[in-house]
Amino acid sequence: MSSPALRSNAPRIPTDVQAWAFGDESRPPFRLPHLPVYSLGVNLSVVLITRNEESNLARTLESVRPLVREGQGEIIVVDSGSTDRTVEIAKSFGAQVFVEEWKGFAAQKNSAIEKATGDWILSLDGDEELSQGARQIIEKIFEAGSQKYAAVAGVWFPRKNHFLGRWIQHGGFYPDRKLRLFRRGQAQFPARAVRETASTTGRTLVADHDFALGKDIALIHHSYPTISDYIEHMNRYSSLGADLAVTEGRTGFGVINITLRPLLTFVYNYFFRLGFLDGREGLLLHLYHAVYVSWKYVKVWERQHARKS
Repeated sequence: MSSPALRSNAPRIPTDVQAWAFGDESRPPFRLPHLPVYSLGVNLSVVLITRNEESNLARTLESVRPLVREGQGEIIVVDSGSTDRTVEIAKSFGAQVFVEEWKGFAAQKNSAIEKATGDWILSLDGDEELSQGARQIIEKIFEAGSQKYAAVAGVWFPRKNHFLGRWIQHGGFYPDRKLRLFRRGQAQFPARAVRETASTTGRTLVADHDFALGKDIALIHHSYPTISDYIEHMNRYSSLGADLAVTEGRTGFGVINITLRPLLTFVYNYFFRLGFLDGREGLLLHLYHAVYVSWKYVKVWERQHARKS
């Protein structure tokens, strides 16, 4: 999961490419360069990293079950020492489970990718699930006889982030696109402490909406069901963000960083990016996100002060 700002840097593709790729025959086709056509029986590997995801994992795996049924694919789970029923639930869905020490988000996810054997890889977090529309997009890409995606290396999906049970649609939290479906060997997660997102040098598509199917397409992210969950995550991510900031040589304690920057962050996301349209949940989320920003820079100062001492 990325930092709370959840800003997307997903590359956009021309409208005519999206329309052609997703079945809008009213526009002329965009000619892709010639590449080898993959076999009709495309094999999918669903990969996840987990730790104590008992409350989420069954929902996640149930959403991908149609994509891997009857030997069409596999589920790879790399667990970092769960003490609840996470491993048991994963195995009940036929997943291959590998228990490894925690190496960091990017390294852990790359370890899961390395174990995959499918032509395509779908990387999910333990608290995410595929919407019906997202699943149908993947099935459309894999359908027998389809050659229009032969040159595509990956697909970006929008993500719906839920806070206290509400989908947060504004304030920079949507569409929060993530590159989660990609060909094996053509993407990996860069070594970053936070904001880990797969990257590829190949051609990608942005699957916002498949108008031919008329279905909503998204990853559904059940990120913060309770305030306690949010505070716990923000404490951890502010520490990771502080480590990254120190590595980049950024400063910490100061009036601007501790007070003014959090205030401006709240004003920008809540008012200018329309976060107030998400009701009480939007107000709480952006208030606490401003606190997260202050925490991060206090921790930067704390680390720098400890080094000097």
